[in-house]
Amino acid sequence: MTDRFWFFAADGKQQGPYPEPQFRDFLARGVVRADTLVWSEGMAGWQKAGDVPGVMSGASGPPVIPISGGAVMSAGRGGGALSIDFGIWDFTWRSLLFVLGFLVVIPAPWVIPWYVNWFVSRLHVPGRPNLSFDGQPLTIAPWYFGAIVLTIAVGLAGVQWLDNLMSIAQFVLYWLFLRYLVANLASNGQPLGLSFSGSFWAYLGWTLLGVISILTIIGWAWVYAAQIRWFCRNIQGTRHQVVFKGTGLDYLWRVIVVAIASGFIIPIPWVFRWMMRWQLSQTELAAHSPSTAA
Repeated sequence: MTDRFWFFAADGKQQGPYPEPQFRDFLARGVVRADTLVWSEGMAGWQKAGDVPGVMSGASGPPVIPISGGAVMSAGRGGGALSIDFGIWDFTWRSLLFVLGFLVVIPAPWVIPWYVNWFVSRLHVPGRPNLSFDGQPLTIAPWYFGAIVLTIAVGLAGVQWLDNLMSIAQFVLYWLFLRYLVANLASNGQPLGLSFSGSFWAYLGWTLLGVISILTIIGWAWVYAAQIRWFCRNIQGTRHQVVFKGTGLDYLWRVIVVAIASGFIIPIPWVFRWMMRWQLSQTELAAHSPSTAA
C-alpha cells in the first residue's frame, strides 16, 4: 500500500497527491480528520476519511487527552519537526493587505492578529492539531497608538536623549509582542497555556549583538541562528522542549538566495515560503533531558 497516493480537501481546495506515508502523517497530526473528504485511486468518489475502511483505524495512536492549562496533546511522545503549508496567492493578497493596514496606520492593531492567526493556522505541530492565534486587537492597540504618540512628541521636542529612549522603547514593544504571540496560541480551540520567559535584557543583548555582527559581513547568520535557539529554549508550558537545529551556514546561503531572487520582485512569495518551510523543518519538539524534565 506504500505506493498508493491520496488527495484530500482543505479550505475548499484539493490537496495532493500525497504518498501513503505522508498521508498517514497528516492523519496522525490532525491535518486530515474523520470528517475530511479524501479520495484515492479505486474509490468511487470523495468520502469522509472516517467512512473509508482502514483509514482512521490504521492512522490513529492513543486518543488525545487534556492536560493542565487546557492544552491538548497526544498520549504518545508527540515529538517531531514543525512544518507549514500555504498557497502563494493566499499569502500574497494577505501580505499586501497587512502592509496596507500599516500604511493607513489606524487598522494596524486589527490587521496584526488577523494576519498572525492565518499564519498560525497553516502551521503543523506534532500533537497540536488545528492551531490558532487568539490574540485580541485591543491588547495591541494601547501599545501601538501609544508608541505613535510618543514618536510624534519626541520628534517635535528634538531632544537627543529622548530619541535614544525611544529606541529602547521600540525594543520593549518587540519583546512584548513575542510574549503576546506565544501566550495566545491555541489548539482545537483550547489555549495551550504557553509563555515566553526570555528577559527583555537578554533580548536587547541578542539584538545588539546582531547589529554588531553585521560588521563581520557573514557573522550575523550565526548570531541569528543562536538567537532563534535562545527564543525556542524560553518557550515554557509544554511537556516537550522546542529545539532549533539550523546553523549559521544554513542561514547564510539561503538568505543569499532569497536576496538574489527578491531582486526580481515576482519570486518573493515563493522564496519566502521556501525559507519558512526550511526554518520550521529545523524546529522540533523533543523530549526534555532527564535533568530538565518536569
